[in-house]
Amino acid sequence: MAYIEYVDPYEIPAGNRVNDSDHILRIHGVHSETMQYHYSLYKELMYSKGPLSRIQREMIAVAVSAINECHY
Repeated sequence: MAYIEYVDPYEIPAGNRVNDSDHILRIHGVHSETMQYHYSLYKELMYSKGPLSRIQREMIAVAVSAINECHY
């Protein structure tokens, strides 16, 4: 599996930072212009109205991460 070094949050331009220290978001520090886009997509998928509850969405995310052998 590939390994991507995290960038120190203070090295990311203030306009590109997000108020979340999730590991998958921190990886975007290497190309910080993508952080806001990823975070917006994440919030939409996990918190918007839909047929699945928040818990169901999290369970799907955990199952997919396990199948993909994600270390985070």
